[in-house]
Amino acid sequence: MMPRLSLGGRLALLFAACTAAVSLTAGVLFSRASEQHFIELDEQLLGSRLSVLHALLDGVSSPAELAPHLPALRIELSHQADLALRIRGGDGTLWFDSRPDLPDAPRQPGLATLHANGVDYRSLGARLDTATPGSAQLTLFLDITHHQHFLQGMQRLIWLTVGLSALATALLGAWAARRGLRPLRQMGDVAASVNARSLTTRLPVAQMPEELAELASTVNAMLQRLEDAFQRLSAFSADIAHELRTPLSNLLTHTQVTLTRPRSLEDYREALHGNLEELQWMAQLVNDMLYLAKADHGLLPPNRQPLDLAAEVDALLEYYAPLAEDAEVRLQRVGEAQLEGDRHMLRRALSNLLDNALRFTPSGGEIRVTLAPGLHISVANTGPAIAAQILPRLFDRFYRAAPARQEGSSEHAGLGLAITRSIVQAHGGNIRAECAGGWTRFLIELPEAR
Repeated sequence: MMPRLSLGGRLALLFAACTAAVSLTAGVLFSRASEQHFIELDEQLLGSRLSVLHALLDGVSSPAELAPHLPALRIELSHQADLALRIRGGDGTLWFDSRPDLPDAPRQPGLATLHANGVDYRSLGARLDTATPGSAQLTLFLDITHHQHFLQGMQRLIWLTVGLSALATALLGAWAARRGLRPLRQMGDVAASVNARSLTTRLPVAQMPEELAELASTVNAMLQRLEDAFQRLSAFSADIAHELRTPLSNLLTHTQVTLTRPRSLEDYREALHGNLEELQWMAQLVNDMLYLAKADHGLLPPNRQPLDLAAEVDALLEYYAPLAEDAEVRLQRVGEAQLEGDRHMLRRALSNLLDNALRFTPSGGEIRVTLAPGLHISVANTGPAIAAQILPRLFDRFYRAAPARQEGSSEHAGLGLAITRSIVQAHGGNIRAECAGGWTRFLIELPEAR
């Protein structure tokens, strides 16, 4: 199997073919124009000589009348060696022929091209007496060998020029293509150098030609996305290892301590209950991770049905009312809205937001759920301000806004807001967080019900 031709080679061949075609076309046109020009010159020359002969042979109508004019006629023909004359009577009889070896010319008047004995001739015929239809015919012959030699030499020069120009253009085209494709090779080198330790490599967009600048920007954006995704994956791996290490360590330690000596049935039961709590937390963590993995791959399409958001929010507020009462936090819902969505998924999203708000709302604070026209949902709580640079990270997996990270068993692994974002995005909406005026707000925008 023959190797495929490179892009530079293709461009070089294309340049060469185009140059050869243009050169050949120009050469053919020039050759045709030159040939036509020589025909016109020959016709003018023969016509001028015929005019002289008409004047010299004026009044001649028979071979007998031609005889006295023959000396002057031969002198006139001797002035130009490449000219020959043949005179035939109206009945076709030959009156005079200065070159008997020449081929017969057409009987009708006009210009013609003849070939004899390797020599080309141009002939021009005309009546001796234009006023008499049956008068004798003069035919002048002109040797045009020098014309043909010139045209043949020009054709050889054209072919030589075509070949040399095609070769030169192919070489110049290959050089220009290689130089022009250098940015593509740079992009290939950058792509080849990208690995897990060099995701920060970027293409120099400012040095790229205009045609490749947009492609370079796209490649840089792709590299940026890869870097962000790899960093998130690395952070996620570290976070999940951290989250699982503590409960696993607790389980191992608790079990080892329990097995160090014989114990009563009640002690074993208490130890198993302790292990069960850790296992339940780990099971919930794994379930949440599976849920997020399915959401990331579009495997959780919402089961849409008409929903009254006000009723759904009121049911959740009623569920969290005892916890809010213990924490001395007021719960409030404002506004109404209708949408088509998955009841269980949206309840889980709102429940995560309310649970998050309860954990960070101080005693005497307030949690307010606002339903606005256009399906804008706001879950806001009073409390300490969150730095602006932290707000976008609140939806990252395992991220906690609180600076301290408690070791040991934890009820919250930092996945609630990540799950909420996945649910909102599955419904075609988006969610963001903002903090102003002593309130922290999570704003959800969902498409309206059709």
